[in-house]
Amino acid sequence: MLSRRSFLGAAAAAPLFAQTGKRPNVLFIAADDMNNALGCYGHPIVKTPNVDKLAARGTRFDRAYCQFPLCGPSRASLLTGMRPDTTKVLENNVDFRDHHPDAVTLPQLFKNNGWFSAREGKMYHMNVPNEVGLPKYQDEKSWNHSGSPQGLELKTEGQGRKLNSPGVTYGMQWISTATASGQADDNAAEHALTLLEQHRNEPFFLGLGFIRPHLPFVAPSKFYDMYSLDSIPLPQNPANDLDDIPEASKKIRPQLWNNMKMDPPRIKEALRGYYASTSFMDSELGRVMDGLERLGLVDNTIVVFWGDHGWHLGEHTRWQKMSIMEESARVPLIISTLGQKKAQSTKSLVEFVDVYPTLTELCGLTPPPVLEGQSLVPLLKNPSRKWKKAAFTQVKYEDITGRSVRTDRYRYNRWEGAGGGEELYDHDKDPREFTNLAKIANPPKALEQHRHILDAGWRAAKA
Repeated sequence: MLSRRSFLGAAAAAPLFAQTGKRPNVLFIAADDMNNALGCYGHPIVKTPNVDKLAARGTRFDRAYCQFPLCGPSRASLLTGMRPDTTKVLENNVDFRDHHPDAVTLPQLFKNNGWFSAREGKMYHMNVPNEVGLPKYQDEKSWNHSGSPQGLELKTEGQGRKLNSPGVTYGMQWISTATASGQADDNAAEHALTLLEQHRNEPFFLGLGFIRPHLPFVAPSKFYDMYSLDSIPLPQNPANDLDDIPEASKKIRPQLWNNMKMDPPRIKEALRGYYASTSFMDSELGRVMDGLERLGLVDNTIVVFWGDHGWHLGEHTRWQKMSIMEESARVPLIISTLGQKKAQSTKSLVEFVDVYPTLTELCGLTPPPVLEGQSLVPLLKNPSRKWKKAAFTQVKYEDITGRSVRTDRYRYNRWEGAGGGEELYDHDKDPREFTNLAKIANPPKALEQHRHILDAGWRAAKA
């Protein structure tokens, strides 16, 4: 058992933990393909009262970034605390243990130190919809209990339709059903509540992985009813928006550009489906949070909510993931520590690889020496303090590699492979990244500065 002294190291971030010496629980909640279209992040339409409630007693990270905007690589990076170049997971359907058989994952570390480590739903990569309910890639070493709830997915009965032309890969489809019954997220929430009841008297690490709002957009009709098509504005992009973007960027899943051949009415349907699926996920999260309160576990449970990467909703005429623009690289991240009663937020740059060392410090555990992030506990103590200089995101597709660095003011992208090039965007003047300053006649000095930041790498950017 860990000593009381080891717990006291997290005292400022978790005062109740320090007072009692009791090992805290961790409720670790992931939402699949969840971008920052959430009420607490200021979205004007999307209704997410339960995520908002969590943010009201937690720390909201306004500029958090994933390391790779695709499910498998992003999740492998977060859960091992290592960056994609280290994990060697640069696409889906790759098991990180093929390259790191002895890695100790975040939930595995808790398991090894006496916590009951459990999973319900998608935590590592899971192909949706075809492999929902299968344990593939969920890393049995990480868990005492590993659950993969079944879901109807495309077999769901209800109203809906496909929104793309025949033959379009990664197509958009929505289904409005009468009830949540039979959906994987509803089952995952129910199973999580059972685990909370069964293990309420011992320390636990519970990974709860929702698959919504991932395609297909399946949600009960009451969530579709929240969003009338007339109330949903179309994304606005300049007519020449894609002219200064390197060709390499446009070759990554090329069918995702140009609105995936959707006309304006279908674009609105796609947005409605994403919003409804998000609100459905939020409702299931609310069931679990209510259970946490009912069981008297709130005061000794650290709650982390995250989306595995961003997701384009028509910005730059792009949809879905696998770009290194802001909408794809930026992610929601909320951490509610013990004893925290009021909301706080930070605009400091943080990365998903920082989550692992943060939880180890909060819980008094010694992290593996291979971690490539840094604990966010100082930011939890003082959200306005100076922090790291840059966040790094990368992508690989066939023979194309893209690397991005996000600093306080700029985003710099470098592309290698066919059609390679550079991008630089000034977020103070151009937060939607419409004007590529690397292509203008006299680029700012920031272009050369950011070349050096990217070349120097993440170690040089640490706080």
